[in-house]
Amino acid sequence: MKIALLTHSVNPRGGVVHTLELGEALHKAGHEVTVMAPAINDQDFFRGTRCKVELIRIENRLDTDLEDMVERRLNAYVLHITNLLRVESFDIFHAHDGIGGNALIELKRLRLINHFVRTVHHLDDFVQPRLKHWQEASVLRAEKVLCVSNLWRGKLAEQFGIDAQLVNNGVDPERFKTVDEDLLQEVKAYFRLDFEGPIVLAMGGIEKRKNTLLLLEAFNIFRAQHPNAKLVIAGGATLLDHSEYVKIFNHRLTELGLNSEHLNTVIVTGPVDDSFVPALYQLASVVAVPSVKEGFGLVTLESLCSGTPIVVSQIEPFTEYLTSSDCYWIDPKDPKSIANGLTLATKQVDSQRVSASAKKLAQTYSWKKSAATHVAIYKQILLNESITCP
Repeated sequence: MKIALLTHSVNPRGGVVHTLELGEALHKAGHEVTVMAPAINDQDFFRGTRCKVELIRIENRLDTDLEDMVERRLNAYVLHITNLLRVESFDIFHAHDGIGGNALIELKRLRLINHFVRTVHHLDDFVQPRLKHWQEASVLRAEKVLCVSNLWRGKLAEQFGIDAQLVNNGVDPERFKTVDEDLLQEVKAYFRLDFEGPIVLAMGGIEKRKNTLLLLEAFNIFRAQHPNAKLVIAGGATLLDHSEYVKIFNHRLTELGLNSEHLNTVIVTGPVDDSFVPALYQLASVVAVPSVKEGFGLVTLESLCSGTPIVVSQIEPFTEYLTSSDCYWIDPKDPKSIANGLTLATKQVDSQRVSASAKKLAQTYSWKKSAATHVAIYKQILLNESITCP
């Protein structure tokens, strides 16, 4: 099959990682996959791929608001794919976000495509009417809706009456299992992590749904027992504006006296080179995932495959696939609970337990299995099309 996978960005967000990994797995299975995403100026995907790539070039406008930005990306998508369809055809179009989904709605209206699939990783709580409309339309007008967790399947059923199909996320255990010693030392030096003391790692940047502020409070409690501890907050490239939350975080950082350059206690890296990520996981003593809202949480699988214990919010979707033998559960609303989880994870290090969890989860959540599920869905859609066509 010729498959077009659309995602909203070239940055390392969960939905983008899923799109690239799914594309790779479909490619390995013998399908011709093109991955598409909007990109500013000379941006490219944060990691390479063996799939074909179509980047929709967007002018960088710093003064635009979110609605205008989404509309520009949507329109650019429509124009780009319209031109592409003059020289190329696809069996399946599959959007992994609302921007791509709405572009496909317009292409369907123009009768340039027949149908499309939409994967919902999570839904945002938009207050702007146009953003809410675009998000809902991309779900309601898809031929088939997929979800990566039962949590979001339930929400789609409740909000829209949609019976979405569950498709699994995955992890590439080989990518995280072994890291070259020279790279470990390079990353250590780059982020100034060459010291004695536990490292708490949080992925995804400073965001409200990542619960970064309460993680900071928990880390401050944790430091009472581990004065040499470091908190590393990595990543965070996003289209959404989290500046107000970041201001609150930085203010609290100052109040706690943790923002001293000399101390180097809290390290906010910003976007990280993809080659550095496995090394960061392996350098960490514990990976903290105190999120209050997630689509799935690929970080949990990646951490365990790196041999690093995880502290995780005892909420869906994490409780769908993790157990108390895989992680240290915490209450994300309680800094003391988070701090206690960090303490347990760093005191009761059990590498065999982490290894057993990684092996079990990697077998269940493989990109190969995910690709096979997607192929079956695509084939059913194409079969239905051939049956209904005169």
